[in-house]
Amino acid sequence: MATKQDTETLLERQTLKPPPLYQVALLNDDYTPMEFVVAIIQEYFNKDRETATQIMLSVHRYGKGVCGVFSKDIACTKVEFVLTHARKAGHPLQCVMEEV
Repeated sequence: MATKQDTETLLERQTLKPPPLYQVALLNDDYTPMEFVVAIIQEYFNKDRETATQIMLSVHRYGKGVCGVFSKDIACTKVEFVLTHARKAGHPLQCVMEEV
């Protein structure tokens, strides 16, 4: 027969934490054109032109601009897509993910 303490312990074990979230950010460099960065943000992060421009300016002014917050798998996929697109276009744009 289960005691009240056993039941409470079982309930504590069943409580799940939400998965960690990751922010995806672009890093500044001196070679990638601003228009290319805006296009990347619009294409891969579904931002309108004005928002994409604001993120690009954050990258330019502060060295980093956050494009969105996602689960680990989605963040990793977005980073890979951005890096692949940038390399194919011949740009050294860097994209990273950081746990929030």
